[in-house]
Amino acid sequence: MAEMKNVLRVEHVTMQFGGVVAVDDLSMEVNEGEIVALIGPNGAGKTTAFNVITGVYAPTNGQVLFNGKRVVENHPKGKLRRQYKGKHMGEYKAVLEPTPDKLTKMGMARTFQNIRLFSKLSVFENVIIAKHMRAKQNFFSAALHLNGAEEKRMREETMALLEEQGLDKYKDDVAGSLPYGIQRRLEIARALATEPKLLLLDEPAAGMNPQETLELADFIVEIRKKYDLSVFLVEHHMDLVMNISDRIYVLDFGKLIAEGVPSEIQNNVKVIDAYLGVSEDE
Repeated sequence: MAEMKNVLRVEHVTMQFGGVVAVDDLSMEVNEGEIVALIGPNGAGKTTAFNVITGVYAPTNGQVLFNGKRVVENHPKGKLRRQYKGKHMGEYKAVLEPTPDKLTKMGMARTFQNIRLFSKLSVFENVIIAKHMRAKQNFFSAALHLNGAEEKRMREETMALLEEQGLDKYKDDVAGSLPYGIQRRLEIARALATEPKLLLLDEPAAGMNPQETLELADFIVEIRKKYDLSVFLVEHHMDLVMNISDRIYVLDFGKLIAEGVPSEIQNNVKVIDAYLGVSEDE
């Protein structure tokens, strides 16, 4: 059996804010074609870990590899060196702090818990702006039609993507006027427009009703196959996570307490105590 190719690898990442350790020595991986979830109670450090992986935060210590290449690395410096409470001090020497847009161009795309569309622009405009992330020219050059052939190609590809995602009937609608579930779908379509190999979803079911959540689960599985993606998601909705994930990691107070397939996580006593027994309203 062929060994699975590693797409994302997080090695000994610690994120410390002053004296507070939000993520403590996190190591995890996502392999090619997998759907992997990161779960945990509120305040467990999930979003902080997500933000380190996507370049929003530079870790205090540790590194992130994407397709076998180091893309993020840091170590404690200055005052924080004296305050550092984590492990693996001195093991990481480099400083690699790419901005989120650079990681997007490498093939890593994300969505946000709070939908971040260009609410006053049309559905079509939201997606074609994302297309320009992969273009040889920037959006402002395209707006001036400095490269007509490339602009024409991207407009055709944008329309094709909207048709594939069932969003073509909304193409001229203002994004902020759409139903919530459609806005969430548009945000994912916009991420797909950057042609990622790894799609990172931050609380994709947040604010959705049960029917929208069921449709979202099917949608994630469908796009994983259609676009040859690996998917990494942070999510509170347990039914969604258990139904679509190949593997799950569990954080509690910034520490990794469990990892495994859904059936293993559901029966893990530490997980039940830390998370599954906690009401989603808490």
